[in-house]
Amino acid sequence: MSYLQNKVQSFNANLGSVAGKISNKRTIGPPAKPAPSPTPSQASDPSKNDLKRKRADLPHVPFSQPADTGVGQHIMTQVTYAIEFLKNKDQPQTFPAILQYLSVQTREESYKNALEKILIRHAKVNHEPKRDGSPAVFSFRPVHNIRSGESLLQYLQSQRDAQGLSVKELRDGWPSAEDAIGKLEAEGRLLVTRNKKDNHARMVWPNDSSLNFEIDEEFKQLWHKIKLPEPGALADELEKEGLTPANKHRLIKKPTKTQEKPKRKARAGGKTTNVHMAGILKDFSHLKK
Repeated sequence: MSYLQNKVQSFNANLGSVAGKISNKRTIGPPAKPAPSPTPSQASDPSKNDLKRKRADLPHVPFSQPADTGVGQHIMTQVTYAIEFLKNKDQPQTFPAILQYLSVQTREESYKNALEKILIRHAKVNHEPKRDGSPAVFSFRPVHNIRSGESLLQYLQSQRDAQGLSVKELRDGWPSAEDAIGKLEAEGRLLVTRNKKDNHARMVWPNDSSLNFEIDEEFKQLWHKIKLPEPGALADELEKEGLTPANKHRLIKKPTKTQEKPKRKARAGGKTTNVHMAGILKDFSHLKK
């Protein structure tokens, strides 16, 4: 027992000396900061949540498409409206009347001056400046300055060629041109071509009455007595004479050629590999066809 007690005492002594060397201090990290309480500005706002929900429900719109405001406040848009206004008016219009039609009479003076300058220089607008106290007026400038049936006839008679006149160009400055064209056609003073789809007038020519003349009734009877051949009789007569009508295609049969199989040529300069059996094998190459 004395041996065991000595060992226990030595172990306890060693344990005590080692424990003294080890520091009993424990490294403790800084305490965790408590989560900050939400301030009134950071608190959840129900209106923001509703806004996010509304934005998510909006349809996807590509950003490349311009927004259609429908206002038409651009100055060139107003110029287009002003030209249409002048086109539908038979009489020249003053600039204040144009501003009133466009509802821009309350705009700034710089805007009005810019609009007036554009209309003065526009290719589709006629501008007549002030004269003897009368105000300046604006009117539509069509392709052809024709607004009546008589002016149409005078214009056609003054032409040196017979190209005719497009009704579409006439309607540019004369919206009711087709009504007058129909009356002149019924009177025999105009020659008119019409569209097959809607029967609208397409081109007009002057109808010179000096070129109209009556044909004798006897000549009409002689003309109608002449009998024309049947539709297929002329083609039959041409074929009897060995001729082919121009509207009939002659089929030329090409002779069929029989395809011959190519003959196989003997291979020249071939390498002989069975030289050691030259006395045993026989040559039958002369029997090939």
